[in-house]
Amino acid sequence: MPDIAWEEPFCAESSNCFRIGTDADGNGYIAVAGREDTYLTDSREALRMLIQDIKAGKADHLL
Repeated sequence: MPDIAWEEPFCAESSNCFRIGTDADGNGYIAVAGREDTYLTDSREALRMLIQDIKAGKADHLL
């Protein structure tokens, strides 16, 4: 498992909470809060775009 630095959980209006993390190699990670052992990884830029779309309401159905 890579050494991931997780940020504080981000929670939507309901109980949907997730965490964003990064590693020293420039990879980005996203996981459901409390389940950081099961994560999705991609480039930081790809995950940043996903989060921006979610916050903009373009992909709120994913949460």
